[in-house]
Amino acid sequence: MTTIRKIALGKNGPSVSKLGLGCMRMSSVWGGPMKDENESVLTIQKALDDGINFLNTGDFYGSGHNELLVGKAIKGRRDDAFISVKFGGIVYGGQFIGLDLRPIAIKNFINYSLVRLGVDTIDLYQPCRLDNSVPMEDVIGTIADLITEGKVRYLGVSEITADQLRKANSIHSVTALEIGYSLADRQIESDLLPTAKELGIGVVAFANTAEGLLTGEMKAPLAADSYQNHFSRFQGDNLVKNLEKVEVLKQMAKEKGFSPTQLAIAWVNTQGDHIMPLVSMNRRSRLHENIHAMEIKFTPEDLDILNKHFAPGAILGSTYLQR
Repeated sequence: MTTIRKIALGKNGPSVSKLGLGCMRMSSVWGGPMKDENESVLTIQKALDDGINFLNTGDFYGSGHNELLVGKAIKGRRDDAFISVKFGGIVYGGQFIGLDLRPIAIKNFINYSLVRLGVDTIDLYQPCRLDNSVPMEDVIGTIADLITEGKVRYLGVSEITADQLRKANSIHSVTALEIGYSLADRQIESDLLPTAKELGIGVVAFANTAEGLLTGEMKAPLAADSYQNHFSRFQGDNLVKNLEKVEVLKQMAKEKGFSPTQLAIAWVNTQGDHIMPLVSMNRRSRLHENIHAMEIKFTPEDLDILNKHFAPGAILGSTYLQR
């Protein structure tokens, strides 16, 4: 069995698995159908057994359901898990309707999270994103207070700019940045990734398959009820041309004996020891293939082909990552 190696999450940070488990899709987040809860719990437990200790959740995923699920899975084995929690998102009727980053709200959110997870301390706590509704000093300062109180171990941030990252880190040391990153979404390479590396901040990279675009399984047009239809990348001629781009990835995957999804994860993995692919799974059957992706090696020629073919801007249209 493949052994998932450990890395330091950020400069002098905690030891975590190089592959992270995203738990969001185990809950009905945007009004979709509920997943098999028992299978989700078993998937988390099998991931822990296989050495994946980084579990990512959010207090607004399924209105607390996701945290309850994670709490159920880690009961009796708290020390095996490194728990990352996002907060601040307000979801109503299956729609994201805004943020609440007030200090009084953060202090309320954390107590509910601790109860749902069944833990005394959350390992990594982070606003799901930042806006200008509350001064950053108040948001980051509140988490710093929670660290002092022992309710949180490390500060994380998510989906922010390079300037915001510098400012947050100046208020309190940031351990990890969670951000979307894939062959199809490389805009952060120009400033955000170099800034994180300069500051010694670990990168937790989600959306490695670009919302399914890089799986090799997507076909145009999408089903009418597909959530991707909201984004211009997946609409009309954009989707047709983007899927033509994916053919290169599919051909390389075929030649190497892997799936396009595995190559997409492997590419993110090769971008640096400070970068962790965060992969969403809700079935045990997915664990082996995604763990195996971490072993894939690219030749310099392979990387040259992928980097040129999927150069920044090569994929047409936008997603929520281009807010």
